[in-house]
Amino acid sequence: MLKILDGSPGFGTPFSEQGIKDFLTTKVLNVHLGTVDVNGHANIHPAWYYYDDSKGKIYVETGKHSKKMENLSRNNTIYFCIDDPSPPYKGVRGKGSVEVHRDVNFNVLIAQKIHLRYLGNLEDPISRELMDAIKKGQSVVLEISPKYYSTWDYSKQ
Repeated sequence: MLKILDGSPGFGTPFSEQGIKDFLTTKVLNVHLGTVDVNGHANIHPAWYYYDDSKGKIYVETGKHSKKMENLSRNNTIYFCIDDPSPPYKGVRGKGSVEVHRDVNFNVLIAQKIHLRYLGNLEDPISRELMDAIKKGQSVVLEISPKYYSTWDYSKQ
């Protein structure tokens, strides 16, 4: 069973498990990822994501030599937050572990899902450029396995 915490006690209500899945699959928002750098300082990284509701995993594509990868090479714990900035406020945040996928074929499939979600097609110049980097093995896919979700939904106030 998925661990769900009330992310805003006294204001609104937490999402149900289905509410989390619906929010992560229907809203097109950035995920903000938190990693820790070599000095123990927090780094926040906004990114596009794909949520696989059948696996309960969050996927993010990033460069092999990105700051995220540098930080995750020392500590594979990641924090994430996906929130809707428009009232009524809603969101999902949590902590998870990361598995790095380096297989180009797997990464292309995930990246295509991400690009379709955010750009609507794979012909967009941004998609073409990013897909080229993925096909050349310059990017990896992060598979985030959430340990818990802390959620809030002010629409039910």
